[in-house]
Amino acid sequence: MSITRRQILQMVGAGLVATQVPAATAAGLFSKSTLKPPRLKAGDTVGLINPGGATFQTDDVTVFQETLAALDLKMKAGEHLLDRYGHLAGTDKARAADVNSMFADPDIDAVFTLRGGYGCNRLLDRLDYNTISKHPKILMGYSDITGLLLALYAKTGLVTFHGPVGISTWNKFSADYVKRLLFDAEALAMENPKDMGDNLTQVKNRVLTINKGIAKGRLVGGNLAVLSAIVGSDYLPDFKNKILFLEEVDENPKRVDRMMTQLKLAGILDKISGFVFGNCKSCGPEKGYGSLTLEEVLNDHIKPLGIPAWYGSMIGHIADKFTVPLGIEAEIDAASGRITLLEPAVI
Repeated sequence: MSITRRQILQMVGAGLVATQVPAATAAGLFSKSTLKPPRLKAGDTVGLINPGGATFQTDDVTVFQETLAALDLKMKAGEHLLDRYGHLAGTDKARAADVNSMFADPDIDAVFTLRGGYGCNRLLDRLDYNTISKHPKILMGYSDITGLLLALYAKTGLVTFHGPVGISTWNKFSADYVKRLLFDAEALAMENPKDMGDNLTQVKNRVLTINKGIAKGRLVGGNLAVLSAIVGSDYLPDFKNKILFLEEVDENPKRVDRMMTQLKLAGILDKISGFVFGNCKSCGPEKGYGSLTLEEVLNDHIKPLGIPAWYGSMIGHIADKFTVPLGIEAEIDAASGRITLLEPAVI
């Protein structure tokens, strides 16, 4: 019987292990001003790690190595890339060691992740944030990787990237956003495609506006379940005047409501200046309509805030996805569903 990410979160979400890094480092006692990593360029070496769930197909690594080659990038595999400890890609100590070593390695130019799953939150108190802050590099992934993205930004100010993992669909849509953002240092605009196909009006990739308006702020967010699981810890940034973006998959509205309520009661939703929800795959009601819909849940929590907000952005567990930088100033237009970066995310 397969185990879902939700079940794994319930079983082990609270079991953080003892810290293995110095107390001052774990407390985040260093500068947290925005820290932009260097851009990618042809011939750079990407360190590939697997900080969450294990992969059971070694060809996943080969395929992604070929993908990186198509981007004119080289790959160096983490020492524990193919480890397995239960559902995890190795022990917490081993997976954290791969994160720390990739940032410390002068020959590694960026750090990409092979897949999500569950496990990154277990590593947060084992990371060497002091070394990471001294060697800023691109870190990219999504879903469970949200834990790392948020923690590194919160602790060091490093701009991190909610984008494809190794086993993602690296099609033209997704790859173009990666190249424009990480190679070309473009302050780009992200807006859902308007292709109607053979239909008389747009059916796919629609924007569902919750509140119209334009808002500015730094982008923060990621996977809702992973983010809500570390509420109350030191591994979340300050949400004041931030634009919060969220994504989910395989969660019915009841569970989304529970997590959104947690963000509300923690005071997070009252602080944000804008809100964007991704294209939530398999998030419909349970049998019949004996529950709220996802649209109703989002309206209940976000509409009363009066802030610009929409649902349906190309973020999350979908083939065509944006790469969204955490920590970068942006402007959103909730009527059109557009996210415009106001500065490059890399230097």
